Amino acid sequence: MSKSLQAIRGMNDILPDQTPLWRYFEGTVARLLDNYGYRQIRMPIVEFTELFKRSIGEVTDIVEKEMYTFDDRNGDSLTLRPEGTAACVRAVLEHGITGGGQVQKLWYIGPMFRHERPQKGRYRQFHQIGLEVFNLDGPDIDAELIVMTWRLWGELGLRDAVKLELNSLGTSESRGRYREALVEFLSAHLDKLDEDSQRRLKTNPLRVLDTKNAETQAVLVDAPKMADYLDDESRAHFEGLKARLDAVGIPYVINPKLVRGLDYYSKTVFEWVTDKLGAQGTVCAGGRYDGLVEQMGGKPTPGVGFAMGIERLVLMLEALDKVPEELSRQVDVYLCAFGEAAELAALSLSERIRDQLPNLRLQINAGAGSFKSQFKKADKSGALYALILGDDELAQQVVGFKPLRGQGEQQSIAWDALAAHLATCVVQG
Repeated sequence: MSKSLQAIRGMNDILPDQTPLWRYFEGTVARLLDNYGYRQIRMPIVEFTELFKRSIGEVTDIVEKEMYTFDDRNGDSLTLRPEGTAACVRAVLEHGITGGGQVQKLWYIGPMFRHERPQKGRYRQFHQIGLEVFNLDGPDIDAELIVMTWRLWGELGLRDAVKLELNSLGTSESRGRYREALVEFLSAHLDKLDEDSQRRLKTNPLRVLDTKNAETQAVLVDAPKMADYLDDESRAHFEGLKARLDAVGIPYVINPKLVRGLDYYSKTVFEWVTDKLGAQGTVCAGGRYDGLVEQMGGKPTPGVGFAMGIERLVLMLEALDKVPEELSRQVDVYLCAFGEAAELAALSLSERIRDQLPNLRLQINAGAGSFKSQFKKADKSGALYALILGDDELAQQVVGFKPLRGQGEQQSIAWDALAAHLATCVVQG
């Protein structure tokens, strides 16, 4: 017997019972971004491999080990996007929408792909919502990104479960000086570094700061600190960011080991972390990348952004019991019809109600069935109320109205009064 078909490891189906929570989360974020003046951009899932080598850095773990790369029929090397910033920068450059100093405040949503070891909260196909802002170089826009996420955590009920960590990586020049000092220090303690950190010391030494190895972490206690190598501009920028967060009352922790995993970051870097998801503690992260647009062939253009992992935040909502109760039901009202004449009338009546109450979730029974079977389907749908339409109701132009989730007797409602009655009852429900 042939092997049964199944999804690729680390690439998961999102089933109908799960999608209401995803839609709730995505809709909450989209409304928030609309309110702050951000516009959506949509980029392809596949890009030329060179884009990510130039932007992310050829000696990063993502490019070296994690990208899904293949040659197409034309012989071009293509890659499933492992992150969104590089693709967004490519898009704004290609279409010239940041030229002449035009400010762009953009957001996107979609799947990303990395060949990692799958575990809870870390998948090979994962979904992100990302923001990118171009041509604003002050700490005020850095602060706005963080303030927006703080407001989002409040709307979702997650503020008590997350912590903001901040750091500044300075300019490329100050970071270069720090890198030299760090390499000199770590080289003197090479025998105490784990194998992965020894490799990173030769290719991307700042990533050693991000190690989870306890012995290497002990060595790093005495390592040089980035803050001691910051240039005056970066220091002033960082102080300006902290002042704005203090003014809003957003708590934060300075984490001198926070470097992020991509080469293009400079000045501000930040992460929202949680201890509610085990090892996968970062739920939103980003920072400033003022040199990236120029690095990719454009004119010098300041940039800043972040990305949040949808899977991890959905897991948090479930783990902390922050899923809105109304998401548990598919529909508000279920219309049962008995007999062909009633079915025809039910179809017409249901469309009339939808015209009057466009936000009402109304499901009409399909597939006929007995009184018992239709009510069983009505109950399984999670509907608050059942509408009943049979020969007797049809003759009197009324519907039976039966509460399914609480107290109340069945009553008859005239067709012309049904929409008003439903508006009142569903809102109260």
